[in-house]
Amino acid sequence: MTPDKPRIEIYDTTLRDGAQSHGVSLSLEDKLLLAEALDRLGVDYIEGGYPLSNPKDAAFFEQISKRSLQYAKVAAFGMTRRKNCNATEDPGIQSLLASQAPVIAIVGKSWDLHVREVLQVSEKENLAMIRDSVECCCQAHREVIFDAEHFFDGWQANAAYALRTLEVALAAGASCLVLCDTNGGITPEKTTECIQNVRQALPEAKLGIHMH
Repeated sequence: MTPDKPRIEIYDTTLRDGAQSHGVSLSLEDKLLLAEALDRLGVDYIEGGYPLSNPKDAAFFEQISKRSLQYAKVAAFGMTRRKNCNATEDPGIQSLLASQAPVIAIVGKSWDLHVREVLQVSEKENLAMIRDSVECCCQAHREVIFDAEHFFDGWQANAAYALRTLEVALAAGASCLVLCDTNGGITPEKTTECIQNVRQALPEAKLGIHMH
């Protein structure tokens, strides 16, 4: 990799997003075999699922740790801590740490509308939820990727707050900030404009894009 040719890393969500597709039902062995195939393809990160959601996902993390992946890092997926709760006591955060996955992907709200209407917390509390969750996982020596849910919608509604969620995650230790087009409705032009603005505001940050 040279300075003028930065490397693009691939974060694969087949084992979680793909498993939610209509008509798809993956067994534990299916998920393990797919992970090994993705590793052979040279995928950088393989998201294994949310360990608290079902026993199969929890078993995946236990079993994949016994297999020798040559290239890929396995990531556990989860959400920020619950409102009015300590991250060290939050069941979701603790399940991510218990998975022993070397990488943890934390999804947080970046659209102020969802902060108010979905989480039903203040904007300040949402920022604390992001900070505490990322910090807790980083302190456990895990690489943390912050997935800013509905980021492009949030940017169009309240760019200052959407950016603030990224700043908080970065300061808490996140290795990568992923801008997520959760609804899948943003145009390429708007995507480019938003990314350019974020890059200008956070030149030191490693950015990712999660498109649907």
